[in-house]
Amino acid sequence: MTQHWRLHPVNPQPRVLKQAVELIQGGAILAVPTDASYVLVCHIGDKAAMEKLRRLRQLDDKHHLTLLCRDLSEIGTYAKVDNPVFRLLKAHTPGAYTFILPGTRDVPRRLLHPKKQSIGIRVPDHPVARGLLELLQEPLLSTTLTLPGDSDPLSDPEDILARLHNQIDAVLDAGICSTQATSVIDFSDGVPQVMREGLGDVSAFA
Repeated sequence: MTQHWRLHPVNPQPRVLKQAVELIQGGAILAVPTDASYVLVCHIGDKAAMEKLRRLRQLDDKHHLTLLCRDLSEIGTYAKVDNPVFRLLKAHTPGAYTFILPGTRDVPRRLLHPKKQSIGIRVPDHPVARGLLELLQEPLLSTTLTLPGDSDPLSDPEDILARLHNQIDAVLDAGICSTQATSVIDFSDGVPQVMREGLGDVSAFA
């Protein structure tokens, strides 16, 4: 049965965040609010959870999954970032952006794009997502909560519960989020390319 946990959107209850982290560490998949839409998350090291994440979204291995990171220094552990890219990332994190970057050896190989060896990276700006990351002390593997056949991501926790009842382990309900996904900027070829225009302003990358 999918658990439904209500959290304060600005000051999420530490007890609930701790329970959520314990679920994630045990292989669970959770729906989590961000500064864009809700996302599905699981532990970065859990292969079975990753495969379930892909099945729920009907994604193949060429679709980039995203690491939710705490800050720029954590990005540097998992992605190769030169000085010009670092400056752009610094100006746009935290925020509603996903950056496609070349992965480092710290990224499990199964998470990298099979040809480009790249990974999605994001620093969210939402108290619930950031609270989870602080407790976990490592990135979360994530994907936008856009279900097969839908054009927009789910933003209402009640809809998420109805659509994914018994398919995920918990919904962290901090109210309705944006109906827009993040903007996606691809740096894997060295030059920024806007792959998806979403909530974040992309004018600096055009």
